[in-house]
Amino acid sequence: MSSLYEQVYTWDNLYLAWRKAARGKRGREPAASFEYRLEDNLLQLQDELQGKTYRPGPYHSFYIHDPKHRLISAAPFRDRVVHHALCNVIEPLFERCFIPDSYANRVGKGTHRALDRCQEFACRYRYVLPCDLRRFFPSIDHAILRDMLGRVIADPDTMWLVDRILKSGVGVLSEEYEMAWFPGDDLFAVNRPRGLPIGNLTSQFWANCFLDPFDHFVKRELRCKGYLRYVDDFLLFADDKSTLWAWREAAVARLARMRLTVHERQAHPRPVTEGIPFLGFVVFPAERRLKRRKGIAYLRRFKALLASYAAAEIPIERVDASVQGWVNHARTGDTWGLRQAILAALPVIAPGGGPRRREQAALGQETTQHRLLSDPFNPANPCSYGAYHESRDGHLRPHLRLR
Repeated sequence: MSSLYEQVYTWDNLYLAWRKAARGKRGREPAASFEYRLEDNLLQLQDELQGKTYRPGPYHSFYIHDPKHRLISAAPFRDRVVHHALCNVIEPLFERCFIPDSYANRVGKGTHRALDRCQEFACRYRYVLPCDLRRFFPSIDHAILRDMLGRVIADPDTMWLVDRILKSGVGVLSEEYEMAWFPGDDLFAVNRPRGLPIGNLTSQFWANCFLDPFDHFVKRELRCKGYLRYVDDFLLFADDKSTLWAWREAAVARLARMRLTVHERQAHPRPVTEGIPFLGFVVFPAERRLKRRKGIAYLRRFKALLASYAAAEIPIERVDASVQGWVNHARTGDTWGLRQAILAALPVIAPGGGPRRREQAALGQETTQHRLLSDPFNPANPCSYGAYHESRDGHLRPHLRLR
């Protein structure tokens, strides 16, 4: 066995992979069942990987609608441990090759830094060319991807595991793919293995690997200094439209060599002062606003959470966690008024509130407790909004306290 592949199935690496796979999921049945016999399960995986008898299990698929209609395919928990074990070893090999302005699924990057970079470019350039790829994950061609991975992973044993994981996803997204024909295709092109299951750690990582040559093409051959990408959304900035139109034609041709297509109706140069739709926000040179549908979507989710809490289906801590998470995301834009409006829009009805309790509350025969949701964007003012007032009458209302 090669030294690189041996690193994948060492005990320390498998244990670290389990910890990563179980993070935030230890209370769920698949993770809990695996942890119940943790040592036995990790030893079994180690034996299977060492003997090359490992076989991935079937995917569990379901649809989400937030905001797009997407098919998510979740691998069995033991396979997710293997995905983490593999990525722990091969990710450093690719990370040194990625450009700094690729922001998805990388340590120290993420959506907020991508938005900051987008706004920085919007201040420096007059025009932007926003592009996104059609059916990106269902369209990723396995032969092209494997060739790209093999150039960096010069190890047949590790590539054996890569092939196992790739083959396990063949056909999972076949219903999501819309056949696109490219120059040189014959009738058998429709049978080319393609598609990475959305939901796999390896899929997110390999998506970066798949588009990395395109990133270098834009930077080195097009010499575009104002370029950034987040998964399949990318932006090119320049000071004149003619340059962006030329870059658009070159980018479409280069992506066709990778069997990818762009939403061409949306990919046209525009002034940065019109706003740049990117990662759920509309970015301007001096501000950024949350997209309207994002605010509406969270208001609906907030209503559903409050209804579940009122029915005693979830604890108040889950509502708190959801609000904190959304605030942390929304506060990266100019959303102070929006956050006030959404969090103050609905009363929070605690479980068990009834008419008799309300009569007692009206007579002042209640005691109060306070729950506080701090606004992370303003640490000096922890009560700026969202303080929950809970009383015996069963009502829990957010109070707005402005500076």
